Amino acid sequence: RYYLTEVTWKTKICRLPLIMDLQVVEPSLVSVKAVLLLDNDGKRVFSKYYDNTFPGQKEQQKFEETLFNKTHRANAEIVMLEGTTCVYRSNVDLYFYVVGSQIENELMLMSVLTAWYDTVSQVLRRHVEKRSLFDHVDALMLIIDEIIDGGVIVETDPGVILQRIAIKFDDTSFSEQSVVQVGVAILLMSLL
Repeated sequence: RYYLTEVTWKTKICRLPLIMDLQVVEPSLVSVKAVLLLDNDGKRVFSKYYDNTFPGQKEQQKFEETLFNKTHRANAEIVMLEGTTCVYRSNVDLYFYVVGSQIENELMLMSVLTAWYDTVSQVLRRHVEKRSLFDHVDALMLIIDEIIDGGVIVETDPGVILQRIAIKFDDTSFSEQSVVQVGVAILLMSLL
């Protein structure tokens, strides 16, 4: 809520601009509501929601469509939409989004976005495109799981994330790994 207030200061009336009500917010480690990866048509490539802000598939798709329509022509990095703070980055044919609450620190969300994008970029050898991403979906999921756990930011250093992903790929034997997993493991080991 916003109020226009007047204050009397030594017989002079001062008009103060709109001032927000201070609301007490419960402290929480949960910072991220969702991570989204959309293509250049606004269609979902990957998404992971961490709370019930958008409980159903229809609500999620409507939010994604509204978000894409608001951001695909804009030159900003931060958008306030439907009670959320969204930071985003685009590249060739993909849009990376990190969504937090309205009161969330944009710099924290931006550090998650940067870690996510930089790690994906290193795994894909700087060819961050929809086609090459589909070949490494398993690595994408591991990257997100290493950065965010249940909405809580765990790690934002791309080097550490790459090391953890390489260890996870090494934990399974070659007989249990797919060709893609073996390729990603070799690729990650060569990057380290």
